[in-house]
Amino acid sequence: MNKLSPVRCTLLFLALLSLPGAPARAADPWVTYDGFDGPGKGKHIVLISGDEEYRSEEALPQLARILARHHGYKCTVLFAIDPRDGTINPNIRNNIPGLEALDTADLMIIFTRFRDLPDEQMKHIVDYLESGRPIIGMRTATHAFDIKAGKTFAKFTWNNRAWSGGFGRQVLGETWVNHHGQHGKQSTRGILARGEASHPILRGIKDGDIWCPTDVYAVHLPLPGDSTPLVLGQVLEGMTPAAEPAAGKQNEPMMPVAWVKTYTGTGGKTSRVFATTMGASQDLESAGLRRLLINACYWAAGMEDKVTDKADVAIVGEYKPLPFKFGGFAKGIKPSDLALR
Repeated sequence: MNKLSPVRCTLLFLALLSLPGAPARAADPWVTYDGFDGPGKGKHIVLISGDEEYRSEEALPQLARILARHHGYKCTVLFAIDPRDGTINPNIRNNIPGLEALDTADLMIIFTRFRDLPDEQMKHIVDYLESGRPIIGMRTATHAFDIKAGKTFAKFTWNNRAWSGGFGRQVLGETWVNHHGQHGKQSTRGILARGEASHPILRGIKDGDIWCPTDVYAVHLPLPGDSTPLVLGQVLEGMTPAAEPAAGKQNEPMMPVAWVKTYTGTGGKTSRVFATTMGASQDLESAGLRRLLINACYWAAGMEDKVTDKADVAIVGEYKPLPFKFGGFAKGIKPSDLALR
């Protein structure tokens, strides 16, 4: 008997869901949070997780809950799914079911790392990028893809030479360079970029409101094109918000850790882009970072007039993020387990 590939299994599964008497939504390999009341009512955000270290499978459901409960957006969160048992497994690099949700999405938030997706899945992401709709990239999205040479969408690979830096550099503004702070030893304090305090994304945020246990990523300066840094990452000598800034070259100059830019696809349509190298699940315990991300969603969607410094960014439900590390994800979790009850 011929075995079906993970992609074909997923497509068959989705087809079965459309039939009368198909399984309930609890069987879907993704989770959807319907929007409550709020300015985002009627808009749909698709959040794509899939990294082995920083627990995007925890961060993005929490971000989606905040966006849905407090701001009215309908949010669908996608995951790296193990086709053998339907559980969330970020070590599976070639399977993120449900990307067809991007076909009608109003905003894409991506937090993946070195994914090698099959053409059938990758095409939905590429079509979205060509549509001119807004894009938000978090943490390892700078190196979101590692697509093998010769495949249709290989140019999106993080270290592609022909399309320099692939998706990260060309779309978000930077690809993977290196750790700038010492990983697991030096945390990050957010400092507003000079002259940008009035930007809508920074509304309600001041120096030091953002603190993240993850380290600062290095970027090549200046960032390309029309990239505008909004937040700089002050490297701290320790893993607490009160730690002292590192002395010397690490903070001279400080690296951008959040910026905005535009991306114009091959068809000439231009997207608003927000990128941040922060965003691990533990980082979202910072109310300042949550506010930055919520404000960025409004700005990206062209709704900056709705940004307020009093917007609700409170955690929704229980949130006890696991420490960032390879192999540290919670085993045996299915998307249905993450539904709000």
